[in-house]
Amino acid sequence: MYKIKKRLVVSAAHYLKLDYDSKCTSLHGHNWIIDVYLKSKELNNNGMIMDFSVIKEKIEKKLDHKILNDVIDVNPTAENIAYWICQQLAPFCYKVVVEESPNNIASYEVD
Repeated sequence: MYKIKKRLVVSAAHYLKLDYDSKCTSLHGHNWIIDVYLKSKELNNNGMIMDFSVIKEKIEKKLDHKILNDVIDVNPTAENIAYWICQQLAPFCYKVVVEESPNNIASYEVD
């Protein structure tokens, strides 16, 4: 099994739709650290699972300096962002870790 990891740093804003009072319902930003993990039993014609630049194009270009609520069609919690990223890199992505801040980290892993 071949595996790769790509780290992306994205500056983006979001606001959360919550059923309780929170300062996070106001527009605010983060410098997100995103680790994506891909795997495959076989490599493509170029000897890769996926070119690192393709991962950057599919994720960073869509999210960097954006309001995530305008990009992701669900409430942009760190958990939902991790899931959305994994879907963008299917079928190779098996795990995404999203660090909103040093002490707030969420992940999504395919079973």
